[in-house]
Amino acid sequence: MRMRLGWVFQAAVLLALSACSAGGATDEPALATEAPQAELQEATAAPADSAAAPEGEVVFQIQPAETEARFVIGEILGGQPNTVIGVNNQVQGQIRLDFSDPAASQIGAIEIGAEAFVTDSNLRNRAINQFILQSGTHPTITFIPASISGLPGTSAVGQPVQLEITGDLTIRDITQPVTFTAEVVLAAENRLEGSATATIQRADFELTIPQVPRVAGVDEVVVLELDFVALAP
Repeated sequence: MRMRLGWVFQAAVLLALSACSAGGATDEPALATEAPQAELQEATAAPADSAAAPEGEVVFQIQPAETEARFVIGEILGGQPNTVIGVNNQVQGQIRLDFSDPAASQIGAIEIGAEAFVTDSNLRNRAINQFILQSGTHPTITFIPASISGLPGTSAVGQPVQLEITGDLTIRDITQPVTFTAEVVLAAENRLEGSATATIQRADFELTIPQVPRVAGVDEVVVLELDFVALAP
């Protein structure tokens, strides 16, 4: 009789423990699924908020310290083909970005200091400044955009935009129409980054190369490149 009562008591204890464990299992999972779901919603919403662009017009100023203009031209030097690259960070200009209507954005005049081009030769640098660009009397090379194609209907941080920018390029006292192919990206709400390239013919701007004994010939095509950073206040 004592063994039977002991067995009944043990069975009752086991049933009570199993009931308690079953009840706990039904209550806790409900709380566990609600917390991660709320965190997931917050994590999902955060990138959308950070990528949103501001509204209205904002003026970005080109930063010379983070900007470089270049020309690239081929020549025959000492009987061997050679590529000449001239670099220049004296670049100024403004870009007016309209976040409410990106298609209405504008690019102001881009000015480059003609005397600041540097190549791998001091002799060539002097020839460029004194004889080719004549920077003493024509200190600035200017590009004035007239039209921009490819502007998007909406803007977002981190989204690259492909553009074609046509305008008037003035070197010394000669002005010709030139089209730049560009890629621009809004890296942050106050930072605009981009690059642009175009090709011109030396003859169109009367860029005559002085006679140098070791230089047998210079290409007619000149590649113009610009990598820029522009910041908003």
